[in-house]
Amino acid sequence: MSNTETSSFGDLIQPFQIEGLGLRGRLVRLSDSFASVLDGHKYPPSVSALLGETMSLTATLSSALKFEGIFTLQTRSDGPVSILMSDITSGGDLRAYGRYDEELLSKAEQQPGEVVPRIMGVGHLAFTVDQGEERERYQGISELLGATLSDCAQNYFKQSEQLETAIVTVSDLSNGQPRTAALMIQRLPSHEEGSTARDDDDENWRRAVILMSSLRKEELLDANLKPADILYRLYHEDGVRIYEPKPVQHVCRCSRDKVETTLKSFPSAEIKDMSDEDGSISVTCEFCSAEYQFEKNQIDHLFQNLSDPGE
Repeated sequence: MSNTETSSFGDLIQPFQIEGLGLRGRLVRLSDSFASVLDGHKYPPSVSALLGETMSLTATLSSALKFEGIFTLQTRSDGPVSILMSDITSGGDLRAYGRYDEELLSKAEQQPGEVVPRIMGVGHLAFTVDQGEERERYQGISELLGATLSDCAQNYFKQSEQLETAIVTVSDLSNGQPRTAALMIQRLPSHEEGSTARDDDDENWRRAVILMSSLRKEELLDANLKPADILYRLYHEDGVRIYEPKPVQHVCRCSRDKVETTLKSFPSAEIKDMSDEDGSISVTCEFCSAEYQFEKNQIDHLFQNLSDPGE
């Protein structure tokens, strides 16, 4: 838990349905979990903001799926911010990290242009659902096309899922209270037939997107506005049904046992290259900055009962 005091903003996923427009949606708000991810790292503000949007997007997209396991969202690109990664378990445990080049980022921040092409460059966005060894892993990949991360996610749904989706993500780091939020609506399949029904569905979708676009960043990030208040302001004329919210919390799943398993997967020659002069190895978790120290005798013990992968 961060030692930064946060307000009643909350860490939650709020599912809802707009019955009059035939839409479903999610409203996500993260504060303590976002602050905890930033603790222990010295991310520049631009990276922190992108990481917050990655987290809120991860929570939003995962909540629209039925799965038992881990949902991961990751970007890889050739720009100053080369990796953004966030994952969430079906139980709501969320974590994230980013990689960036400080010198390249400093130069990019002085240039005009939209965030994704300027800060992230050319690359791809990947969604992965891992439900364990006994079930097939699902992965969707899309190019980083758009001005913002939410644009890139919308492009994925447009190209890969044929599911009309609109998403807004925002982050704020002011006043020592990191906050991030996301709002997503998706068009439900119509069971009606005929051109008139399709025209009505199209008009309903346009109306929903226009109303969503009227929402200001300050409203999404206003701790004095509950999620129900925001949704009622937008869609009260169309009948909003609000379901039980799902809590989200920052939890890193790293452990010494997992690090040991990873080390044992490397050939012995690479282990030697990774070692310090005294033969020890220090491993730092990129998510939470936890450090795991292995002395030479402990490394030797790990490989004692294994055939040498380097042979």
